[in-house]
Amino acid sequence: MSKPDKKALIVGGRADNTRIDFELVADMINPNTKILDVGSDDGALLELLRDSRNVEGRGIELSQKGVNKCVARGLSVIQGDADEDLIYYPDDSFDYVILSQTIQATRNPKLVLEHLLRIGRKAIVSFPNFGHWRVRSDLLFRGTMPVNDYLPYSWYDTPNIHFCTVRDFVNLCRETNAEIEKAHGIQGDGERISFSAPWWFWNLFAEQAIFLLSRKR
Repeated sequence: MSKPDKKALIVGGRADNTRIDFELVADMINPNTKILDVGSDDGALLELLRDSRNVEGRGIELSQKGVNKCVARGLSVIQGDADEDLIYYPDDSFDYVILSQTIQATRNPKLVLEHLLRIGRKAIVSFPNFGHWRVRSDLLFRGTMPVNDYLPYSWYDTPNIHFCTVRDFVNLCRETNAEIEKAHGIQGDGERISFSAPWWFWNLFAEQAIFLLSRKR
């Protein structure tokens, strides 16, 4: 059986196959805005934003297979590498720049985040939380890296090269002078964690997190 790709790592899916994390990202975006989707994969998120928020969307995707799928959906997506190609985008060229389930797979997450905040007036970043209690439990009781629905890869073939927790990301936001405007933590049953909950609670119980960021003035 083939493993799910990086954009299939989601808990709490709906019967209509709309991913909860995609819906939450869409809710963070104002209609009729200009967005860049970094790591577009098959274009499902960009297509949702185009159809539901009427955005002017662009995307970059590392794999040619993913680019082909995006183009087949009628999307404007080019082949590119987040670690190498974001430097070529001018400042404030988009209203939003999105990095969905990808930051943990980049070689230099801090530099990538700095570029997101430079290119876009706002940035949206989502990622799996490696601080979740199930991850800790696997390490403590089994002594192995976890393999589950939202972390489906074995340690030797995972694209996730930086294991990030919610607290790690919050600390990174402080280092990059990023303002956290809004955030969602998603539990295994699809329930959301309140933004008012302390970060330690997010770190234990959120299987993944979504952050809306802007530059501190």
